[in-house]
Amino acid sequence: MISLMSRLAKALEPPVITRPRVWFAYAVAVTTDVVQIALGPFGWFWVDEVLDVVAMVAISRAIGFHAVLLPTFALEFLPFTDFLPTWTGAVALVLGLRRRRGFVHPPPPASGEVIDI
Repeated sequence: MISLMSRLAKALEPPVITRPRVWFAYAVAVTTDVVQIALGPFGWFWVDEVLDVVAMVAISRAIGFHAVLLPTFALEFLPFTDFLPTWTGAVALVLGLRRRRGFVHPPPPASGEVIDI
């Protein structure tokens, strides 16, 4: 039981936020928002839902899961909210909160011997 809980806690722990992860998360968010706006009323079918699921998974893998992403995911199922840049706003909010709390770390040191004091 403890092993399962420790694995779950480790899975939900945010990854080291690096510049490429931030760029990837923003790219996924902006692309999803632009495609949903471009689809307009034709996006009410299964395409919008698939885009939202892909965006949620990709952004969570890039910058880690955060509770802010859940309302964004749920909000996308309401009519006319696809015309708002909700994914881009959610990524900006999550990264801002993580920066404020100190979860954004510099990249790990280059390969070689690490001396820990």
